[in-house]
Amino acid sequence: MKKRVLIIYYSFTQQTRILIKNFAAGIEEKGAEVVLERLEPVQPYEFPFKTDLRLASVMVRTFLRRRAEIHEISQACYGEWDRIVLAGPTWSYHPSGPVLDFLARFGESVCRGKEVSVFISCRSYWRLHYWSLRIALKRFGSFPTAPIIYVHPIKEPYRLIGLILQLRGKMIRRENSWFRKHYPGYGHNKSQLEDAYQKGLSVGAEITSKSEDAD
Repeated sequence: MKKRVLIIYYSFTQQTRILIKNFAAGIEEKGAEVVLERLEPVQPYEFPFKTDLRLASVMVRTFLRRRAEIHEISQACYGEWDRIVLAGPTWSYHPSGPVLDFLARFGESVCRGKEVSVFISCRSYWRLHYWSLRIALKRFGSFPTAPIIYVHPIKEPYRLIGLILQLRGKMIRRENSWFRKHYPGYGHNKSQLEDAYQKGLSVGAEITSKSEDAD
């Protein structure tokens, strides 16, 4: 039977989404079926944020691990999976509000007894995010695998400044500006997208090889 992978993800600025798209393509290349489940907040975050206060408010709530209620996940998520991937960005050292809500309401019923890979897109400081998910997954009776981490490639402090400008909709567009010489663009680069595809190939090969070993 074809191996099956469920990828549950939340993507705010679409950086997680584009990585996951390439990652899923790699898994499918090895013959496994991939099902994508995007977490959708009941009250979506505004983007870009209209004021600094609104942006700061979201950052503080996430730092305090406040959940953001999501819509019900599809019934397909409760099926049998050879691997589950839980993906999303790091916000203020922690998983995003929608991912926290998924864990609280659906995490145990979906992930119990399954191998789960944590997939993180972040500016930096991903370790607390990963450790908290690992602890939760073990509590559910899941089996966490090695994490898959992608850090925005620009150096600090330009990485932080660029993130704030992007979230506020004030990114400097002039290609010849002083800032853009240090910060060519927001998010992940082509090399990281290719790496996500290669990691998908590795995961797909790992899953399908288990089937062959069992035979």
